[in-house]
Amino acid sequence: MGSEGGKTEQTVKRPPLPLIAVTMGDPAGIGPEVALRAAARLRRHARFVFVGDRAVLEAAARRHRVGGEIAVVEVSSLSAAERRPGKPSPGGAAAAYSAVLRAVELVQRGEADAIVTAPVSKRAIQSLGIDFPGHTEVIARLAGDAEVRMMLAGATLRVVLVTTHIRLRDVPGAVTTATVVRTAEIAARSLRRHFGFRRPRLALAGLNPHAGEGGAFGDEEIRTLAPAVRRARTHGVDLDGPYPPDTVFFRARAGEFDAVISLYHDQGLIPFKLVHFRDGVNVTLGLPFPRTSPDHGTAYDIAGRGVAHSSSMASAIRLAAQMSARRGGA
Repeated sequence: MGSEGGKTEQTVKRPPLPLIAVTMGDPAGIGPEVALRAAARLRRHARFVFVGDRAVLEAAARRHRVGGEIAVVEVSSLSAAERRPGKPSPGGAAAAYSAVLRAVELVQRGEADAIVTAPVSKRAIQSLGIDFPGHTEVIARLAGDAEVRMMLAGATLRVVLVTTHIRLRDVPGAVTTATVVRTAEIAARSLRRHFGFRRPRLALAGLNPHAGEGGAFGDEEIRTLAPAVRRARTHGVDLDGPYPPDTVFFRARAGEFDAVISLYHDQGLIPFKLVHFRDGVNVTLGLPFPRTSPDHGTAYDIAGRGVAHSSSMASAIRLAAQMSARRGGA
């Protein structure tokens, strides 16, 4: 602090950039390369610690000409055969799973502000005898069995799922008034806390064509969904619908709603990926910390070739940093 001519100058301290724990994903997939390339583009937005195998990450950095120092929390030391791009291995799957566990430890101990997970293979991890239905379920379990929901987020469309990876024929039985209300509550709370919406406007998609058309094509809208809307509104959630699924996503993208509550996986992901295939982000709502991931898989077939797009990973990192900043100010 100094003064000159009667004026006092103060040094304004900027808050430190959020520290993002980025898991490497399956070392045989595109995770290491897209994570490194995306982070290199976003060094003004966040600080990074990569959780995984140092040899995998350093090889990917050399292969894809990513400069700069790489901070790594090591969870494995894979052999050359276990870390070849495009050649998945049991050792690589085990390392990918260990990276997820370690990243959660870091954020729970306050050593990181958020987690961004690179893609893994569920089948490869499950083949080791590990109960791994997916990142979302495992991280929720590690966070004290948190009640979570999956959101797909893009610049023009957000979709929150009531059910995720279940058979289509099981969807009607799994969609209850209570689960719809809880999904809307979790979505509204997260949109306020992490996305800056003061009163999020939510739309509920119907289950049947034309939202049942007054019971002509099914009565779930009358028996289950309309009561959920009424109950959610008594809980202070701005939920409208149920609306015909073939128009509600267009209306949300046009700005009428801040998010769509979708009843099952493909109902929400097909319109979302049509619009945000390259920049969509998977967000886990309901956790005590931000967690995002790119909205794509391991892509073993193109791993190591330098042709994988890093835009979805960059969007995931950017959103995790924004969520961390808003969380810190909440």
